[in-house]
Amino acid sequence: MTQTVEIPGYVAGTWTIDPAHSEVGFVVRHLLISKVRGRFTAFEGRIVTGADPLESSVTARVDLASVDTGNPQRDDHLRSADFLEIDRYPTLTYRADALRREGEEFVLDGELTLKGVTRPVPLRVEINGFGPDPYLPDPRAGARVGFSARGEIDRTDFGVSFNSPIPGGEGLTLGEKVQIFLEIQAALVV
Repeated sequence: MTQTVEIPGYVAGTWTIDPAHSEVGFVVRHLLISKVRGRFTAFEGRIVTGADPLESSVTARVDLASVDTGNPQRDDHLRSADFLEIDRYPTLTYRADALRREGEEFVLDGELTLKGVTRPVPLRVEINGFGPDPYLPDPRAGARVGFSARGEIDRTDFGVSFNSPIPGGEGLTLGEKVQIFLEIQAALVV
């Protein structure tokens, strides 16, 4: 039995991510006592909302050199071969061809590629809404959509395995789990 998904104000079409109104962020545990937050400031993507919302797709690319944790020395270390190795792997990509319902939530089943390794990474998606851009005269030309999404990866699955022991203590300086947080606004391509 096919389940019909109804989303208020839903618009089928092709959308481009608006980086000025979007954020690609992450959080990782540090020293077992706190969490460090970061983001990427350069990214692009395309969302296709299908006639059936569950047949929607996403493709996205993140420029890894744009990592920003608010600490230039740490950011440079993240760009190095110890972590992202941006000289060899300058981008991260994400691709998904289907959305599914899981209880009251939507899940985007996609594949993330980082450092030449591709793994399935599901993202839990909240559809924030569809609406016109009030600054443009043609509501169809200025249609906007907003999504929030979250997921988690084990960075070692992607070859990002650098770590060091905590001096004089037990444990390692960095957690292996990386939480992913996305706030995405996209504009309809007419």
